[in-house]
This record gives sequence, structure tokens and C-alpha cells, in this order.
Amino acid sequence: MSLRVVTGVTVGAGVALGAYVAFNNSAAARKAEKKKRKEKRKIVVLFGPPGAGKGTHAPAIVQKLAIPQLATGDMLRAAVSAGTAVGMAAKAAMDAGALVTDEIVVGIIADRVKETDCGKGFILDGFPRTVKQAKMLDDMLLHDGESVARVIELQVPDAVLTERICGRWVHKASGRSYHVKFNPPKSLQGSPPSVDTMKDDESGESLMQRSDDTAEALVSRLSAYHAQTVPVLTHYGAKKVVQVDANRDMPAVWTDIDAATTFDLMRQ
Repeated sequence: MSLRVVTGVTVGAGVALGAYVAFNNSAAARKAEKKKRKEKRKIVVLFGPPGAGKGTHAPAIVQKLAIPQLATGDMLRAAVSAGTAVGMAAKAAMDAGALVTDEIVVGIIADRVKETDCGKGFILDGFPRTVKQAKMLDDMLLHDGESVARVIELQVPDAVLTERICGRWVHKASGRSYHVKFNPPKSLQGSPPSVDTMKDDESGESLMQRSDDTAEALVSRLSAYHAQTVPVLTHYGAKKVVQVDANRDMPAVWTDIDAATTFDLMRQ
């Protein structure tokens, strides 16, 4: 009987071939199963101009799909705090007064979505903002055989957004969003809005207003949104993009979002 050496061990040719095939079949099976699991992840991009209601409706999507909402700012701060390689690269850029590059941001996202809470998928809020970023995100996901499953665009006329923006308050720790008129916290009870009267319904902690939630800042923010972000919708196309009229009452808006995120009834 002829002899062969496989990985430094002398064995019979038939045994060696059988072990080699079994090993490769097992490895291929593991790779296929890993790819199959990842393909099932629900990857959602939440779009909309400032004040469209992303912060209001995202928690409901999180609860429904049991996947986390990932905001780029939060991920960036967490990566810097954790001292990861991309986090330190981001810190160096910020310390130098430079912008954090798209490559660094995508690297931070790539690290974050490997965590166990993203096992079923994740919601990207605030990214991608440009077609270049969308293509970089696509390449990152394609590396593991994945792609964005749904892009939900919340549409609100520009004229309506000023009132929404200027009355918006947020809970910094959770991202929960409130509005003095349209979605007031229980603590307000008709009083003038302030840090003493605007409290988070769940934690009781004070809410805050973003420094750029002003009528003046909104003009430039909307200009940037229409010029850079809207073309991303064209990039993903009609098969993945679901447009939701968010200039309605909250239950009506949620009905459409609910339908858009019912993946077993819609083609991914």
C-alpha cells in the first residue's frame, strides 16, 4: 500500500484522502453556515432630514426587530473610549483639528457590527450620508456576503421642519426624542419647556436640546441633506428604498414603517 505525508503525519493514502476531504467539507460547511447566518441579518438604513422623526420611530424598530440602533456619533465616542485601533485613529484626527475620514468611520462600523447584539442585524442612523460612504459601506458588507436590506426614508416638507426642530428635546443616554408640541414628555404637563420640566419618561433624567437645533442652523443642514444625502437613495434604488410620508400623526407613520420592516412579507 502506498504511503503519503499529510501535515507532517504519515498515513495510508486512502485514510489521508478521506481525512482531507472530510476536513475540507467540514470547513466549507462552517463557511456556508456562517454566510447563511449573516445573510439573514436585517440591515436597515434610516434616512430623513433633521426633524423627520428618526429618533422618535427608531426605538420602535429596535423593539420590533430586536436589533440595535447605531448612530455614528455614539459609535465614534465608544471606539475612542475603548481605545480601539480605529478609535485611536479617530482621536488623533480630532485632536489635530481634522475631520474623521470616511475610512475611519467605516472601520468603526465594521468593528461595532461584529458585536453579539448585532447578530440579528442593525439599524444605521446617520450613515451613509454620501454616495461615496454608501459604496464603502456596501464593500464592507459584501466582504461577509451581506448587503443593506432596507432603506427607510422619512419624508417631511422643509417648511414643516423648523417647528419640529426648534421644539425637539432628546434624552442623551438613550437617544429617545421628544417634542414640546407633538410628543411631549409626561413631565411637561403644560409648563414652559426647560431642563426642569422636560424629563425622560423612562429614566426621569433631564432632556437636552442640540446646539444646532435652531432655525438658522437648519437652513445649512437641509441644504447639505438635499445635496449629498438624497442621491444615496438613488444609489440603493427602488427595490430597497421605502419612502414614508412622515408628515402625519405618529400611528399612521408607524403603520408604514412597520410594513417596511416586516421582512418575511417583503422581498429583501
